[in-house]
Amino acid sequence: MIPAIKSYMNDHRLKMLDLLEELVLIQSGSRNKPGIDRVSRRIALEMETMGFSCEFQKETKYGNHLIARSPNIAFDTNKGKKQILITGHMDTVFPADTTFNYYTEDETRCFGPGVADMKGGLVVGIFALKALCHTHGIPKNRITFIFNSDEEIGSPSSRGLIQREAQKSRLAYVLEAGGLSGEIVTGRKGNMSIRLGVEGEAGHAAFAGKDKASAILELAHKTIAIEQLNDPEKGISANVGTIEGGLGSNTIAQHAKAAIDFRFVADGEDEILKTKIKKIVSSQTVPRTNSQMTIDSHRPAMPQTEANKNLFNKIKTISDELGIPVVPELRQGESDANLIAREGIPVIDGLGPIGAKDHSEDEYIKKTSLRERAVLFANMLACI
Repeated sequence: MIPAIKSYMNDHRLKMLDLLEELVLIQSGSRNKPGIDRVSRRIALEMETMGFSCEFQKETKYGNHLIARSPNIAFDTNKGKKQILITGHMDTVFPADTTFNYYTEDETRCFGPGVADMKGGLVVGIFALKALCHTHGIPKNRITFIFNSDEEIGSPSSRGLIQREAQKSRLAYVLEAGGLSGEIVTGRKGNMSIRLGVEGEAGHAAFAGKDKASAILELAHKTIAIEQLNDPEKGISANVGTIEGGLGSNTIAQHAKAAIDFRFVADGEDEILKTKIKKIVSSQTVPRTNSQMTIDSHRPAMPQTEANKNLFNKIKTISDELGIPVVPELRQGESDANLIAREGIPVIDGLGPIGAKDHSEDEYIKKTSLRERAVLFANMLACI
């Protein structure tokens, strides 16, 4: 291990907290483009002081994405040498008009919107690289760090960028928050969210017969069929989360709709689920009704591959020497690590500070973990 890294981080722990506070206080909900663009410009200043070249992928609907590349990428003549990819998102789930717009600390924790998910992870990545630059100059590994603006809404404009960079990489790290017991993520469930719409024929309930073309009745049959796709033994969950339809109790519903969430563990299970869902949607139980589905968001599974397990073992060796505990986790939610995993390279997530209660006004991180995880990450970048 590199003792100078720990010394650097101890000397700069207050500056880490200062940068965290500054980033958290810039409101950057996924739809708040001006706020996200402020975050990206601020981060670019930090990366440029280390000699990283910074490029903005301009967006009109979403915030701009920032791509920072280490100096040795520009000067490396070995075109076959692959990079290390790091990713972290700048957006939060909190809208621009949220009242959760403050940052606070107590003796052990930091609180604020995005402090765990995931501005704390961005600070970990930035200061890990600062420590490397201070102790060793330019990192020996070619590094590309993507700061994207739309992860919380499914990465609609950044997924292509992330997957292209993953194809040029030998491994990847994602800086989402770590678990309370030191978990880092070696696998994640995939996710698919769909909207299901049903059309029937309107009419007066007083004159309804057995053959009434009720959109709600058809949706009820489809709800049961979709819920039957649940298969806990295979790690598959299907949940009809919301339903809407009809005008009142005395009308036959002409319209009905549902929002549905699917989770899965195995690679390729999403395509199998799609086939089953399409069959349910195309079938008709109630005459004179028809149905359509729209996929709102979709991320493939991140399986716990042997490559991921081997990479975790290397990290575990480093963490044991540092006295920073880590344990592997199959995490239920998805992230941009799922997109990277689809490209077939090893990827480890959950390398940010330890925190909890994200997506709520009680979101926090453990203060000491900000420094500890930066020490661990810097040593990982230097040694793996």
